[in-house]
Amino acid sequence: MKTHNSAHTFTSQKGTVVTIGTFDGLHLGHRKIINRINESARANGWESCVLTFFPHPRMVLQKDTSLKLINTIAEREQLLESLDLDHLVIHPFTLDFSRYHAETFVEEILVNSLNAKKVIIGYDHRFGRNRNANIEDLKRFGKTLGFEVEEISKQELEDVAISSTKVRKALVSGNVALANSYLSAPFMLNGVVVKGKSLGRTIGYPTANLEIAEDYKLIPAQGVYVAKAIISGKPVFGMMNIGTNPTVGGEKQTIETYFFDFDEDLYGQQLEIQLLERIREEKTFDTIDELVAAMKTDEAFSRNYIVNLEKSNSQNA
Repeated sequence: MKTHNSAHTFTSQKGTVVTIGTFDGLHLGHRKIINRINESARANGWESCVLTFFPHPRMVLQKDTSLKLINTIAEREQLLESLDLDHLVIHPFTLDFSRYHAETFVEEILVNSLNAKKVIIGYDHRFGRNRNANIEDLKRFGKTLGFEVEEISKQELEDVAISSTKVRKALVSGNVALANSYLSAPFMLNGVVVKGKSLGRTIGYPTANLEIAEDYKLIPAQGVYVAKAIISGKPVFGMMNIGTNPTVGGEKQTIETYFFDFDEDLYGQQLEIQLLERIREEKTFDTIDELVAAMKTDEAFSRNYIVNLEKSNSQNA
């Protein structure tokens, strides 16, 4: 897959099959659309292309600092790369771009820049200035400008019955197992390991403190989770705490992971950590001993979960 940071720098001699959207979370409904553009492109000798935008339009038009996305733009690119796409176009969303009239957008971006031969889009897609154009308008432009439009019907999308909103609700409630089933891949957090207060080391649970640069990244509900990372090319499991560590007087939310059977210096490293299952909510304990006892219980739960996961994976291999 080739990634292009603007539609204006894109070229395709073969022509493209294009779909347009945010594709946040890349849930099963999104994957169904991408499979369809891939199939259509292969059948016609064209190239498949996803057109997405960054920043998110609400960040630009509404200055919405409360907006949280399931994936950062880098994570979105990583996930899309696994789906056999030919091209990903991440077009900058600006105030000037938001003022494009629908016909200008279609002619300048879809036709002149992306060389679209076919656009596959959901029945309810809206576009152009103030989102005042719909799929019927797109079909009309297609007849004039020489591209096909294939509509993904309401029934088809409802058969999948999954949306980014459902994924977000699951994550906000801490139900990562449900979110992962929607996503068909584990929810991930990416960041740099930074120095914390090192309190975990004093009680036998040294943790990697993850700092996430993107403030728009959705962080799941506070609590303790079974986690997995790939470190030096090998899977390493552990348990993650998202919260303020109230038992030891913490106030600022942190993301800390204790990796099992692992003793390497991770400071300064970029890590991707997947969340597999929520163990419990964060609690305030009366003593450090009670906290340590709870962590030992969390560890036992996590290790048992991992054994069953690996057993299940080997049976399905």
